[in-house]
Amino acid sequence: MTADTADSPSTAAPAFDAAALVARQHAYFDAGRTQDVNLRIIALRRLYDAIKANEGRIAEAMHADLGKSPDETYLSEVGLVLSEISYQIAHVRRWSRPRWRVPSLLSFPSSSVDYPCPKGVVFVMSPWNYPFMLALDPLVGAVAAGNCVVVKPSDYSPSVSRVIADILAGVFPPEHVACVLGHHDVADAILEQPLDHVFFTGSKAVGAYVMGACAKICCPVTLELGGQSPCIVTPDADIDLAARRIVFGKFLNCGQTCVCPNHVFVHESVHDGLVAALKREVRRQYGARPLENPAWGHICKRRHFDRIVGLVDPAKVVLGGRMDPATLRIEPTVMDRVTLDDAVMADEIFGPVLPVLTYTDIGDVWHEVAARPTPLAAYIFTHDPATVDYFKRRLRFGSGCVNDTVMQLTTSNLGFGGDGASGMGRYHGRFSFDTFTDVKGVLTVSTRLDMPFRYRPYTKAHMAVVRLLER
Repeated sequence: MTADTADSPSTAAPAFDAAALVARQHAYFDAGRTQDVNLRIIALRRLYDAIKANEGRIAEAMHADLGKSPDETYLSEVGLVLSEISYQIAHVRRWSRPRWRVPSLLSFPSSSVDYPCPKGVVFVMSPWNYPFMLALDPLVGAVAAGNCVVVKPSDYSPSVSRVIADILAGVFPPEHVACVLGHHDVADAILEQPLDHVFFTGSKAVGAYVMGACAKICCPVTLELGGQSPCIVTPDADIDLAARRIVFGKFLNCGQTCVCPNHVFVHESVHDGLVAALKREVRRQYGARPLENPAWGHICKRRHFDRIVGLVDPAKVVLGGRMDPATLRIEPTVMDRVTLDDAVMADEIFGPVLPVLTYTDIGDVWHEVAARPTPLAAYIFTHDPATVDYFKRRLRFGSGCVNDTVMQLTTSNLGFGGDGASGMGRYHGRFSFDTFTDVKGVLTVSTRLDMPFRYRPYTKAHMAVVRLLER
């Protein structure tokens, strides 16, 4: 599973008028207030400056909610948002220009143009695991494309959500961008309104619910979900480097990352070397006693802590395994000689537990990955061109890396998104702009010349021309 925006405490959220909020945003949009690309860029620059000015508050809030260190907060949240804003500012003028197309000779003489147009009012629902980045990244793309936005951060990261609300209130009028706080009933109320696009990041179960709600209002939706993202280590891999990058990707944010390696398939011939290297890397990156490391975070919710603890088989733990229920902290844990029948392989772990499975024939790995729901990400460590080619072209997954993990998220030039059970739609960079844009195709036909062959009655000569042009 992935971070869940819709499971929440029983405490009711304060009532608010969702219909009035969305109506005000529609009025603001219909007045053309978001159309000017120059004004969009000014707004994005103000947002950039506000984030920079609030870095300290963001870091404090992130530590309160997730135990993240300031360095990890910048690396995996703030820095990525700033980078995305800079990328949008640098490219949005070009993306917003009309795109001339070659018209059909059937409409000669004419011109055909695609006009990128903002969709209208966008609703962004973000989760608790990366509460700042996953709220702001899609918002940035929606604003760059010229939309009004309602964003609802997760109520399970309340400190970060309040900072987001303060930052956005200082940059945008609520008719342009509004941040609403509360529980799932707030999201439900907004989903009943006439929205033009919904962007949801969270679990598959809640994603299906959101998609159903969007179907009722005929609203397009982007779903960023999750899955059991595999990592494959082949015999020719650089084992020490693979271990370093696997440990980084797996235990970033205590394993609460939707694209982290869920489990590792390692070839039997390099199994012992990889396990030994994983142990060294965990100690090097997190120390001999990670629970005493102030930079090591914690699991966000008690029920997720209990769920993760229940997945650990002590007989298969070769590193870590210690837990602190009082602080919801779990050591980076490596389980070895795991089988597909073990409880830890039943679903996405979403925590700091790394199962290691062995294989002898990579064909078995391809088959096993294909047999499970399509993952959000996949990773492989190899130098064999044929293996890399199969991984890229034949294996289904949302995004991935060759000889690294999770770093595909740092590149605005790459589209990010799921496939099948792990989601639908893409964002980051140009993909974000396109996600929140409707392309309006307009054909302008001359009135000086009117070609007769399309009009009845159809003669043999007319149809000969049509058959010549339409083939």
